[in-house]
Amino acid sequence: MIYHLLYPLHTSISAFNVFRYITFRTIYASLTAFFICFILGPWMIRQLAALQVGQYVRDDGPETHLKKAGTPTMGGCLIIVGVAAATLLWADLTNIYIWILLLSLSGFGLIGFIDDYLMQVKKRSKGLTARGKMTFQILLALGIGTLVLIRPDFDTHVTIPFLKKVSPDLGWWYVPFAALVIVGASNAVNLTDGLDGLAIGPTTVAAVTYMIFAYVAGHVKIAEYLQINYVAGCGEVTIFCGALAGAGLGFLWFNAYPAQVFMGDTGSLSLGAALGALAVITKQEILLVLVGGLFVIEALSVIFQVSFFKVTKGKRIFRMAPLHHHFELKGWPEPKVIVRFWIIAIALALVSMSTLKLR
Repeated sequence: MIYHLLYPLHTSISAFNVFRYITFRTIYASLTAFFICFILGPWMIRQLAALQVGQYVRDDGPETHLKKAGTPTMGGCLIIVGVAAATLLWADLTNIYIWILLLSLSGFGLIGFIDDYLMQVKKRSKGLTARGKMTFQILLALGIGTLVLIRPDFDTHVTIPFLKKVSPDLGWWYVPFAALVIVGASNAVNLTDGLDGLAIGPTTVAAVTYMIFAYVAGHVKIAEYLQINYVAGCGEVTIFCGALAGAGLGFLWFNAYPAQVFMGDTGSLSLGAALGALAVITKQEILLVLVGGLFVIEALSVIFQVSFFKVTKGKRIFRMAPLHHHFELKGWPEPKVIVRFWIIAIALALVSMSTLKLR
């Protein structure tokens, strides 16, 4: 809104010309989202505590987690509000990709909110059924993929990292492929959200990484120089990424060990879906496996653990899945697990950015 209100005045007041620059608006979108979360955080924590929306802790998990029982959850609402408000304030609202990203964030956030509400407020032990939750996610993701595909200038070729000349065209199959990316990312972040700050840290790193991808993909000269797909209008997506990173830092202020609030499914499902949608729009779908490599590792640890348990009739690969619990049970203090996993996420992000030149 600020962009639409102030930029048109640049013909009379030259100082307002600064609002045309994506970099300027990205910086202030980040700061806006951060301060929204920072200012509203204490109030929201008090409201969640008053509603007795407390975290349920599994009794078969690490004993150190038992003291976390009752910590307010559903803090993902704070992230969604911060990202949405900052994006609406600083982005060009005529850009369709902005609305697709906001739909991804809020739509999956609503699914997570319903699940959290049924579990935490209505005290239904399992919230939404696994089948129901997955059905809603797939339908919404297919809708998002369709919205992307119907753009007349959108390219349905899939970029393969490190292989410049390999780019298969999926045509209409791009829709289920995009849905797979979005749903997969959403659930991978959800599985990672098990320690204080563990999920929001790598999510913020991934948001900054896709901020760079969005900017270069939306700049025709830079995209041509780097030999990557140019996506008209994608530059504006940079502002959403900035807001996502800023809100992540704002939420981390309260979610850092020892956490005052947890994001719940409201946050984890929405953040993962937003990253998946960013990967689709910027044409870096496969690279999300590397950018969000930590999430992939966590998800695979659960898949391998469950599969191995069924095949061997009771044996386990890890002491407990997801993987972060395995290291906890090995004796690593929770802060050490968190920080080391953050380091891995940053290293993977740096490798991902190197692919802009390694083609």
